[in-house]
Amino acid sequence: MSEKIVVWVFQFVTHIISAGGYAGIVALVTLNSGGVPVPSEVILPFSGYLVYVGRFHFALVILAAALGCNIGSAIAYWIGARGGRPLVERYGNWVLMSRHDLDRMTWFFSRYGSIAVLLGRMLPVVQTFVAFPAGIARMPRLRFHLYTTAGALVWYSCLSWFGMKLGEKWHTDPRFQQAFHRFHLVVEIALLAAFVWFVGTHWKNRVRPNDAPAER
Repeated sequence: MSEKIVVWVFQFVTHIISAGGYAGIVALVTLNSGGVPVPSEVILPFSGYLVYVGRFHFALVILAAALGCNIGSAIAYWIGARGGRPLVERYGNWVLMSRHDLDRMTWFFSRYGSIAVLLGRMLPVVQTFVAFPAGIARMPRLRFHLYTTAGALVWYSCLSWFGMKLGEKWHTDPRFQQAFHRFHLVVEIALLAAFVWFVGTHWKNRVRPNDAPAER
C-alpha cells in the first residue's frame, strides 16, 4: 500500500468521523465489516484520540463500533448465505478460489465457526472478510452475532485505548510515533506477503467457468 493511499484513507476516515460523530463511526465500521477495506486500525484509534480531546466518550465509541460491526457483518453474512457459493463458483477464476477451497471453508466454519469468528474479529484484515464465509457455511445467526460482538468489543476497545494513549503521548514521547509507523509498516508487509502466498498457491486451482462441478 503506497504512502499516498494510506494518507488518502486516513483523511477520508477522519473526515467522516469529524463530520458524522458517532454515526460516522457506525457507517465506517459497517463498511469495514461488510467487506469494504476501510481499516478499523484507522477508524478506532482516531476515535480514541477524540476521546482523549474530550469530544467522544470511550464507551459510546465502542458501542457505536460494535453496532456498525453487526450491521456490516449481517449484510456480508446474508450475501454469503444467499448467493456466496454460486458467485464464487461462477467468478472464482477472478479471485483465485477453487471448489476445494469452498468445501474446506464450509467444513471449517461448520466445525469451528464460533472460534473462527471470535478470533477473526481480532485480526487485522481477516476481521473485514470473516462474515462472508460464515454466511456461506450458514453458521447459526444468533451464535454468529454473539461471537461477532464479543470479538469486536475486545478489538475495538484495544484500538480505541491505543488512540487515547497515542493522543496523550504523541508530542511528548517519540516512542509512540515510532511504534505507530512501525505498526503500519508491519501490516503492509504482512498484506503483501499474504497476497503473494495466496496467488502462488491458488493460481493453478482457481475455479474456471467451464470446470465440471466437484463430485459429492
